[in-house]
Amino acid sequence: MSAFAPFEELESRFEGLVVSALAVDLDAADADTGGTVFSHRPDAALDTASVGKIFLLHRLLTEVDEGTRSLEERVTRRPVEWMDNSGLWYLLQADELSLYDVAALIGAVSDNAATNTLARVIGLPLVQEHTRRLGYEASALDDVVRWPLPPGAPRTLSHATARELVRFVTRTARAEDLSPASADTLQRWLGAGMDLSMVASAFGLDPLAHYYFDRDVWLWNKTGTISTVRADTGLVMSPERRIAYAVLVNWPSGIPARDAALAAMRAAGDTLRKHLAL
Repeated sequence: MSAFAPFEELESRFEGLVVSALAVDLDAADADTGGTVFSHRPDAALDTASVGKIFLLHRLLTEVDEGTRSLEERVTRRPVEWMDNSGLWYLLQADELSLYDVAALIGAVSDNAATNTLARVIGLPLVQEHTRRLGYEASALDDVVRWPLPPGAPRTLSHATARELVRFVTRTARAEDLSPASADTLQRWLGAGMDLSMVASAFGLDPLAHYYFDRDVWLWNKTGTISTVRADTGLVMSPERRIAYAVLVNWPSGIPARDAALAAMRAAGDTLRKHLAL
């Protein structure tokens, strides 16, 4: 199945709204070409808000695999890196954490302060070079988290296509770019993700505890949210099958599309659940 009516209807309803989406059954006979569950403008590069933080986590674990960095290393948050809203660290007293804990905060609550601290430690240009070297030409983490945006700063925190995000999820699930231990660690961080408001809403999981099977569903994902963006990418599994998915929705400022976008993303999740026979 390729065409997906809810996305077509969504785009026709709101002028300027664009969807990039792809879902692939990794256990189909030919997952690269024959395992498509749905596809809609998979090569459209859209604003993905916080989704690009996955490339920062991937670079960290690559350095762990290379032996140049330890997850036990302690780092101190600088005042300039403090950010509220998305995250939890801004509410905590501790200014110093291990790299493991910083990364876990990013995976679980998309922590902005943790993102800024880790991006400083790793180096944003190195993260971007690493992302390109892995073959992602239309996806990247564009900047650290800033507000308000100063003149000259990138207008997006990250951007991506659904096809490249599905490739990232697939390669992570198969440990093709990381050691098996580091690939497991990345999936564990993302498996703690608490935002199940989009595609993942279809599975009825506990947002605070859904790593490993619950009612035959196992999910890990990363989302991105700003006033004009909803983005969700991840892996959803039954005991028999795995689906890598990405659904990205952008709309112009001032267009009241949020509820409709979330409904279409929920419909995408319902389709994945049906494909998994759950």
